[in-house]
Amino acid sequence: MPIIRASERHLETIETSRPGVLNREEWISEPGELSQFGAFIHVLMPGTRSSIKHWHQSEDELVYVLDGEITVVEGETESVLGPGDAATFPHGSPLGHYLWNKGQSTARCMVIGTRAEVDRITYPDHDRILHRDRSQPEDLWTDSTGRTAESPYNGWWP
Repeated sequence: MPIIRASERHLETIETSRPGVLNREEWISEPGELSQFGAFIHVLMPGTRSSIKHWHQSEDELVYVLDGEITVVEGETESVLGPGDAATFPHGSPLGHYLWNKGQSTARCMVIGTRAEVDRITYPDHDRILHRDRSQPEDLWTDSTGRTAESPYNGWWP
């Protein structure tokens, strides 16, 4: 049984639209050698978003707020969550979602999601689809017609 100390989390920093401001993902599942689901602590700085609005064809997601307030956006609906609140995003729900820290202080949440061998992640506001096949070394981005396309994250960060 691996024990993952806070200092042993796999840390990823993510650029944001605010110069010099980075969000963090503190991965727990990777150091724990888990393969069927992913789990990480998402640290959202004030005024930043977790991602571009998206939805998964094959993977479920759960968000549990640890500290601060996070606005969950699903479709056109915004809901404010505080510590102890959770939101779930079942696979196949085409509304699209993202997290947004509209507050003045850092917010933290745990994100847990299943890991399907093959998933299709749709970014409805950007006409982009990410085709993920975990047996392949790279993901493939296309537009809705199937033509190869750039990632919508090129030049835009939450």
